[in-house]
Amino acid sequence: MVAESPTTPDSATAGPSAWSRALLALVAGAMAPLAFSPHNMWLLGLVSVLGFYTALKHTSPRTGAIIGWCYGAGFFGVGVSWVYVSIHVYGNTAPAFAGFLTALFVMGLALLFAVQAWVTQRWYNQSFYLLSFSAIWVLGEWCRSWLLTGFPWLYMGYPHVNSAFAGLAPIFGVMGISFVVVLSGAALGEMVLIWRRTGSSYAVARSYLPTVLFFLWVLTSLSSSLNWVEPVADATLDVALVQGNIDQGRKFDRDFIDDNLATYDRLTAPYWNADVIVWPETALPFVYGRNNTAVNTFAAQARRSDTTLITGIFGETGTGLHNSITSLGVGEGIYHKQKLVPFGEYVPLRSVFATLLQLFALPMSSLEKGPADQPLLTAGGYRYSPYICYEVVYPDFVAHRAASADFLVTISNDTWFGASWGPLQHLQMAAMRALENGRYLLRATNNGVSAIIDEKGHIVARTEQFQAEVLQGQLQVFRGQTPFSVWGSWPVLLFCAALLIVIHRFQPALLQLVNRLPNR
Repeated sequence: MVAESPTTPDSATAGPSAWSRALLALVAGAMAPLAFSPHNMWLLGLVSVLGFYTALKHTSPRTGAIIGWCYGAGFFGVGVSWVYVSIHVYGNTAPAFAGFLTALFVMGLALLFAVQAWVTQRWYNQSFYLLSFSAIWVLGEWCRSWLLTGFPWLYMGYPHVNSAFAGLAPIFGVMGISFVVVLSGAALGEMVLIWRRTGSSYAVARSYLPTVLFFLWVLTSLSSSLNWVEPVADATLDVALVQGNIDQGRKFDRDFIDDNLATYDRLTAPYWNADVIVWPETALPFVYGRNNTAVNTFAAQARRSDTTLITGIFGETGTGLHNSITSLGVGEGIYHKQKLVPFGEYVPLRSVFATLLQLFALPMSSLEKGPADQPLLTAGGYRYSPYICYEVVYPDFVAHRAASADFLVTISNDTWFGASWGPLQHLQMAAMRALENGRYLLRATNNGVSAIIDEKGHIVARTEQFQAEVLQGQLQVFRGQTPFSVWGSWPVLLFCAALLIVIHRFQPALLQLVNRLPNR
């Protein structure tokens, strides 16, 4: 099945030219983001991997790195170019300079695929190539979760939050789905290469790849029938998520703060009878604990109404100011954000980038990271795990805190990214977190998309973007833990690492074993 013919000097130079391979990789990379929200054409993810695989195989490490960079340039150039909106519109930079910074960002991210491809071609451009290719891809996704503070965006498993592969998420997480997706795309690519080399469908069938893919997909689909958590009887909460749709230019302007608060007050007024009300990130642009009149007023209203108001606010500790979330009224606790956005909420090497900071009139660029060990917050008599904006895209970070929570809450302000794909990709990742951990998730944002997401990752209800409204619904409390909430991504990562070690160390013996299979 996987013991493809080793690459020889002749095969490394035969076939398509380096330029045509690079172009194929660029197009394949640009195609991949269409698999994600808002387009949700998940089949294109498989086609994208197929294209990258066929472009990369049988190349030298140097050429492979170039092909990998081209794939990454297409992948991120289409998939995350929405950062231009925050740089240009809200960072107050000229279009040309904003375009330059966006291109620099994309080209930098593309280097990660270049390294990934170089490693594949340097040490694994031989038998069992598609297994090595898939394992290195997943380890590359993991590296993106922490390298240079991390940018864990557009993992190949995300388009399958509601597909037949979704049952893998509570067991192995999004990277477990990524492995199956990439392995499937690579296997399809290998079948294309076999057919192109032999012109024979029989040769493709003899490779065992169709059979293995069939059983892989069947087993993956059957995983969706497993239930890891169960609902708690009579444990439901009436919830109201308030989407203020406050213009980003007015959000922190002192002249408009009273108007902004009046908007939240007006929208919330009919819903004070809900068990839990959620306002978005920094809805209260004040520092918690400084005896602010507005904060005290809303807290008192929540107590009188016997409800919990969960809201974004600024927190303060001995280390400085934080982007925080708190429970007011019938609830308690405050959480300070740990995963800060570089250049958005803090500036790495502040002294070096002081001049750059002056170019961006960003009001939240001097915040401090919250401590690692923070307790869960309470609301409506239950414990919830809070995540602020960017934090919900980190699978293992969410799982660590979600393991002992009754439900999950994430608040955000995706206004920074306008009408781009960014906010909808963000929503898709939040849905995956609910699925991975088997918990309802409440997502309240400033201008959309706010949503109630169930334990299966299904969006029960959602708002539209760019309008002020309140999303009302019910939340079901669940008990039990999914395997992923216990172990996180480590089983998948260790499997991929072990697979690469075994292939590298015992390749000759494995090749002999596979060649003894019938019909080889």
